[in-house]
Amino acid sequence: MNHDTIMMPAAVRQELDILLASIRRATSNDEAERAGLRAEGFVLGVERLKALQPASIEALYLVVEQSVELRVGELAARA
Repeated sequence: MNHDTIMMPAAVRQELDILLASIRRATSNDEAERAGLRAEGFVLGVERLKALQPASIEALYLVVEQSVELRVGELAARA
């Protein structure tokens, strides 16, 4: 899933982009998982503030989960 299609304020998109980039830069499974947890925590904060619609929040959780899974898969393929 691509987060570019999700409507969100620019500040939320900017922070999410930073968090997703940290997942993509991870050099180990643990690092990818920790970056994913940070990103999920950010999405939780956005959810608690009711800054986005519930469907958009769910989509963001899926984007983070898929990003972590993709990076872990890439790291496993290198091993």
